[in-house]
Amino acid sequence: MQIAISVLSPAAVSAIVSSFLASTVEIVEAFTIVLAVASLQGWRPALSGALGALASLAAMVLAFGPALERVPLSALQILIGVALLLFGMGWLRKAVLRASGLMALHDEDKIFSQERSALLNASAWAAGLAAFKAVLLEGLEVVFIIIAVGAGRGLLVAASAGALLAAALVLMIGLFVRRPLSRVPENDLKFVVGAMMSSFGCFWTGEGLGVHWPGGEWALLGLAASFLSFGAALGACMRASLARIA
Repeated sequence: MQIAISVLSPAAVSAIVSSFLASTVEIVEAFTIVLAVASLQGWRPALSGALGALASLAAMVLAFGPALERVPLSALQILIGVALLLFGMGWLRKAVLRASGLMALHDEDKIFSQERSALLNASAWAAGLAAFKAVLLEGLEVVFIIIAVGAGRGLLVAASAGALLAAALVLMIGLFVRRPLSRVPENDLKFVVGAMMSSFGCFWTGEGLGVHWPGGEWALLGLAASFLSFGAALGACMRASLARIA
């Protein structure tokens, strides 16, 4: 019963959902480049590069995750909380700018075409290296999210589960359709992820400073809703202002 309660706690659910949504965005972007490599050189170099990067990322999680658990909890919560707040606000800022029209939306089809052009005359080894770099760079953000969300209260397993579920889902769909996943509502996901990361950042920082949140872990949901509402309202106001100027 204690395990079931822990798994279904607000913090654990938030960690799983945050990690899943954030990882989905990053894995979709990495998959686009892996697919571009596969379309030119076949799946062997593409998957070799991708699997090599995944092995490196898994080693990072195994190395740094448990090490962070040895840091005093209050110091760890403040450190991770500030980092998460900055990271989440960065995602929220980009989502607001894209929703308002001030920044172009992420176009997976365009990126796919660009990567194909860049790799057109590349060797199989160079193409595999491109897949490795893409998965490693996008995956580093996933690793940061897993460690940052999970290390604050022993939620590494929950955060890792969310990321693994996202990877399995994106890969299943991607290998089935064999085309860039351009229909994924990436900016909407970034809105939600930015809000959730920011809420974790506020929550961990507050706890590290001794703040007693009303409702305990349930305050995470209220914080996330506040950030999301603020971002959506700001995007709508900016879009309306631009429409009046035009």
